[in-house]
Parts: sequence; C-alpha cells; structure tokens
Amino acid sequence: MTLSTFRRSGAEVATPVWFAEAGGRLYVFTAGDSGKVKRLRHSSRARVAPSDARGRVQGVWRDATARLVSEPAAIERAHAALRAKYGWQMWLTDLFSRLAGRIRRRAWIEISV
Repeated sequence: MTLSTFRRSGAEVATPVWFAEAGGRLYVFTAGDSGKVKRLRHSSRARVAPSDARGRVQGVWRDATARLVSEPAAIERAHAALRAKYGWQMWLTDLFSRLAGRIRRRAWIEISV
C-alpha cells in the first residue's frame, strides 16, 4: 500500500509501506525519526491507495486519518497482525532491527479509512 502524508505547506508525500489490518484499522511501522512521523505529528490527514512494492499506485486513493500509536496493547495488536501477514519477512525485519538497536525507536501508525 502507499501511504501519503502532508507537509505543513500542504504538499503530499507518498511512501510505500507494509501494512496489516486488525480491528477494522490499518497498522504500519516506521522509524521513529522518519518524515512520516514528523508530518503526522503536525496533521493526521492522510491518504492510502493499493500499490506494488515499489509504490506504483494500482487503485483508487482513499482519504484517511492516521495517528501515532503509543499504547502497548495497540502496538502489540499491530505487531501481531504484521507478523501474521508477513511471517518470516517480519521476523527477519525484527531481527535486524534488534541487532541494529532500532526496534525500540519504531513508531507505530494506526490508519482509519
């Protein structure tokens, strides 16, 4: 999926992301210091569209609301959904993040479409 967030200037920034659905919401993880996180701290406005792994949009854009998640239960729900969807790929991503010391700096995003 491609997630678009918006700069203060109103400019849209699209990024392909891994996502999983849980409880009627979409969940995404990213580096805590990423541009997506900075933009979402300013505005919860977002858009999502189906895309390939390179971010080439393959469907209709939908308006969404996104927020950074900090509640441990929500983070565990999101992580479990991503592990269920991506399996060994998520396991490997988690392993490399732990080895690099980045796993604790992850930001979790909840998207309502």
